[in-house]
Amino acid sequence: MAVTLADVAARARVSTATVSRVLNGNYPVAENTRARVLRAVSDLEYVVNGPASALAAATSDLVGILVNDIADPFFGILASAVQSEVSGGSGTPRAGGAATRTGDGDTRRPGGASYPLARADEKLAVVCNTGGCPERELTYLTLLHRQRASAVVLTGGAVEDAVHAEAVAAALMRLVGAGTRVVLCGRPPVMAGAGAQRPGAGPGPQIRTTVGHPHGRAPSHSGLFAQRSVPPRPVTLAFDNRGGARRLTEHLVSLGHRNIGYVAGPPGRTTTRHRLEGHRAALAAHGIPDPAHRTVHGAYDRAAGYDAAQELLRRDASLTAVVAANDTAALGVCAALRDRGLRIPGDVSVAGFDDLPFSADAAPALTTVRLPLQEAGARAGRLAMGREVPPPGEVATYRGELMVRASTSVPYS
Repeated sequence: MAVTLADVAARARVSTATVSRVLNGNYPVAENTRARVLRAVSDLEYVVNGPASALAAATSDLVGILVNDIADPFFGILASAVQSEVSGGSGTPRAGGAATRTGDGDTRRPGGASYPLARADEKLAVVCNTGGCPERELTYLTLLHRQRASAVVLTGGAVEDAVHAEAVAAALMRLVGAGTRVVLCGRPPVMAGAGAQRPGAGPGPQIRTTVGHPHGRAPSHSGLFAQRSVPPRPVTLAFDNRGGARRLTEHLVSLGHRNIGYVAGPPGRTTTRHRLEGHRAALAAHGIPDPAHRTVHGAYDRAAGYDAAQELLRRDASLTAVVAANDTAALGVCAALRDRGLRIPGDVSVAGFDDLPFSADAAPALTTVRLPLQEAGARAGRLAMGREVPPPGEVATYRGELMVRASTSVPYS
């Protein structure tokens, strides 16, 4: 029997009118009430505007791109690369002659031929900014399912909460079951019921393909198979955050550093944990102690990096190097060191992660780990559009590349 509006109302403990208001978005509803209704919709797999069987057989021209913070260059690069593939496979205007404007405001090609508004294989990309909120992430997945999105791309690390992980896995499998292509870009694989994203969980039975050279482009393998088939589970393009972080800290150790502070990302995120684990693995491999006071958690932004560096130096003035979990936080670390009259790298070496566009132009240029964000995002877009065959086991991992620049050197004191 099909799920009804009344079933959703009963599950959420509200009236059917309230459910209707939440779904239509035409009347203000308290946030906690709205969250209960959307959770009931997700739990019951309620589908709006017609039988679920009819909606599952067709998808729209909508592609959803979920990001944590669109103002963060990490997510901006990924989203832009995905969108360039979704919008006809190119981020630049297509060739075919310059357009001319007639007196009535119409834009036409030379010779009077109408300029096509969209190609047949072009889709509308919508960027959904979650702000790092787990509930917002689930809400967007529900809305994209309701809109019969043809594809959904989730970018960045995942929240490490067992209940949320299971809810996301269930939502993604519902999307896949409805014919939506789902791609995870920069986050670990999702496996329903396996708790794959919880600390200590194993990688599961998937076969992984490692992309050894971060600058090479994977073959597209376009054709009927890629265009028509939908993978049986979300496709994952992961970053080797552990390996990259380990190589970065090993670089500092090779220079002679032993007193190394670490500015970690926010707790409870897979990216934060994986990069911190890589850092600690490098220290352990060389028998270097890692006392708790040498790690400070914070957001992936400049202000958090500044505050964390001040706190690290307050706790331990003997530090000769500071590693930040991303480049933006590393800029804040550099600012804090300069404000204390310390030279980089003369007094303290600084390293980041991601190799964002500003990193090479920082003063001094920032040592970091380069992730192939543009390449991975573009590949995610091609997978979302069905223009590329998924990797074996639906999982591929990109290796980070150590970029040694002027912000790190041997300790001078």
